[in-house]
Amino acid sequence: MIVVSTQEFNASQEKYFDLALNDHVIIQRGKNLFIIQSFVSDDKPDEIFEPDDDFYKSIPLEEVRDKIVGYIRKKHAT
Repeated sequence: MIVVSTQEFNASQEKYFDLALNDHVIIQRGKNLFIIQSFVSDDKPDEIFEPDDDFYKSIPLEEVRDKIVGYIRKKHAT
């Protein structure tokens, strides 16, 4: 997982889009977080975003947010 500021993302968009092909790229804008996720252009959006078995095994969004915020605070504390 890579966390970058909006300024850093804007300065090197191509780099972060390339990284998003194999890793999670999170853009932090103030207290807000945005995730860049890639998918194959041949995929149909309806099939990609339709809930499946993995969806029902997933963790709540609040837990994901708490983990990301904790990661960011830990990274910036050192």
